[in-house]
Amino acid sequence: MSGRLAAFTGSTPNIGTSLTAFGTAYRIAALTGRNVGFLCLNLKSAKTHLYLGVDKPDVTLDGVRPELRAGTLTGEKLKRYAFRTPKSGGLHVLFGNLSRDQAEYYEPNDMRQLLTASREAFDLTIADVSAYWDNAATICAMREADERFLVTTGSLSHFQEDIQRWSGQIGPQFGMSPEQFQLVLLRSNYRSTGGFGMKEIRKETGCAQFTELKLLESVHLQLDSGRLDEWLSSEEKHAAAFDAIAEPLLGRLNWSARIQKTSSPWMRRLIMHRRRKS
Repeated sequence: MSGRLAAFTGSTPNIGTSLTAFGTAYRIAALTGRNVGFLCLNLKSAKTHLYLGVDKPDVTLDGVRPELRAGTLTGEKLKRYAFRTPKSGGLHVLFGNLSRDQAEYYEPNDMRQLLTASREAFDLTIADVSAYWDNAATICAMREADERFLVTTGSLSHFQEDIQRWSGQIGPQFGMSPEQFQLVLLRSNYRSTGGFGMKEIRKETGCAQFTELKLLESVHLQLDSGRLDEWLSSEEKHAAAFDAIAEPLLGRLNWSARIQKTSSPWMRRLIMHRRRKS
């Protein structure tokens, strides 16, 4: 049975989409113990390796491009190529394309084979793609995804024009309507006031509501220092910030029952507490 695919795109660049996608992947891998793959598919701005403190990755997306072109990449190979750390549990990371000038040469067949190999290798694949749809990675990942997440903020300039241009106009050409995109609204604790809310953004974009995600300001310091995985694993509250996405997604995957059977007592208590609140 092939694994599931969840794709994350942003309404506009540099608002925290990659952080949201990676944090969700990390949290689900930690909660379930399953094999979770994270694909960095930002073809012109790959930064995941820097967030994890890896200056020169051994394997990146452009490194496996010859196998994609030859049609020889398998799930087993992809799993071997993926980066893991002792703190990442069952999370496997394929770092992104570092040859920026080669971004336009990735073709749909390349991306489809990568996604097929990832479904074969992992129980869940989370693909982090560009906010702009002028590339094969974004279009193919969003088109083939079982779950499509669109990350935005309450700032009008972050969601009004770009969402209409890409998911609103380009998406339907590939069989995706705006209501198939699930909104994740980022709310930073130090910017808790002002801006538009979920109701207004839904009305403006036509997308479906999923959740609001509140992040601590300190998380951005970890991106700059290359210690994101250490920060997520250092305190429960850090990784738990992504439960707003992870928990409902686990429910859709029907993985919640497994968590109850295999997690620690404090995790079971946390799950029951949140279910009572909801």
